[in-house]
Amino acid sequence: MPDGPVRPSALEGIRVVDVATLVAGPLVATTLGEMGADVIKIEQPGTGDPLRTWGDARDDIGLVWKSVSRNKRCVTLDLRHEAGQQLLHRLLAVSDVIILGSRPSALARWGLQPPDLVQRHPRLVVLHVSGYGTGGPDSDKPGYGTLAEAMSGFANLVGEPDGPPALPPFMLADGVAALSAASAVLAALYHRDTSGGRGQWIDVNLIEPLARLIESATLAYDQLGRIPGRTGSRFDASAPRNCYRTSDGQWLAMSSASPRMAQRVFTVVGRPDLAADPAYYSPGGRSAHGDEIDMVVADWIAQRTLAEALKVFNDNDCAVAKVYDAQALLSDRHLAARGTFAPVADPDLGSMRVQAPVARFSATPSRIDHLGAALGAHNDAVYGGLLGLNEADLSRLQADGTI
Repeated sequence: MPDGPVRPSALEGIRVVDVATLVAGPLVATTLGEMGADVIKIEQPGTGDPLRTWGDARDDIGLVWKSVSRNKRCVTLDLRHEAGQQLLHRLLAVSDVIILGSRPSALARWGLQPPDLVQRHPRLVVLHVSGYGTGGPDSDKPGYGTLAEAMSGFANLVGEPDGPPALPPFMLADGVAALSAASAVLAALYHRDTSGGRGQWIDVNLIEPLARLIESATLAYDQLGRIPGRTGSRFDASAPRNCYRTSDGQWLAMSSASPRMAQRVFTVVGRPDLAADPAYYSPGGRSAHGDEIDMVVADWIAQRTLAEALKVFNDNDCAVAKVYDAQALLSDRHLAARGTFAPVADPDLGSMRVQAPVARFSATPSRIDHLGAALGAHNDAVYGGLLGLNEADLSRLQADGTI
């Protein structure tokens, strides 16, 4: 992170209440918190967000939790208690955004239906991220990113042609939904603050944001009656486009989206005849000759080490890259120069390298102030300092299990 005096961030003065669990909703709050919003993370007393124990851990501390919960003030609150619901409404009265992630039936039991929240708190932006979204017959079904990756059409397109559909081993659908939802929250805040001061309800599910990225498949079916199949890492309209194995057993990724880029590659691999023939360098021609093009490039790369191949392609301004693992990613000189993975001091882990905020602002920089905190670490600061509850009130709420 940059040295020097701390400058105001873009969302200074905005308060976000994160009531969601696991990944999609909390990732929205993470993004807003990096931009300077005061994020208050609501968790179930005693157990907390399941993300605390999800994935890899060190000394029983979830590593993903530490990163996703950066900059958040962590409080406990049982929304099954009427007193807990009342306390939440007191918090919403001094907040700008609430992020919900539960099924509609659960929100109804807790009196937290989005339209009712907007009516009770007219300036509040209410984001509901769920598996299926509202308004359809499956709205109340349990939904996770895995199901969205299947139903969006993503899994059907990923994998080898003769193999099964493939699911990503990371939180893809949740992450894509979070990016869509974060931009929607910012738009709703802009509308509120420039067009009359009223909040609104935003409905985002896990399926549609990912389906939007692969809309080419539904367009092809709608207009051509064709269902695209799995092609591995190939995409013949951009051929040569694949991951190619080198003579030293490493992998090189290549893309040739433009005709000019394809011509450069053909020249490098000793096929100037292809570079001069529109039947091979045009997008339609490459789609028609994908097998031949892929084999020509694969054979050339297979006879060279990764370092040799990268040098020749880079010297000729081709679009290539080594296929990184985590170690290579953390060691990349360009990303190191940008400070992409910076060590952050942490009371539990000592120090942990996490990815810096993605967007870089010149005047209102995003930042990481701290990583995920202990369960209920900020109860006194939020309930006492922000809402003004006295020690007797806090003791009573803790004794009856509300906090």
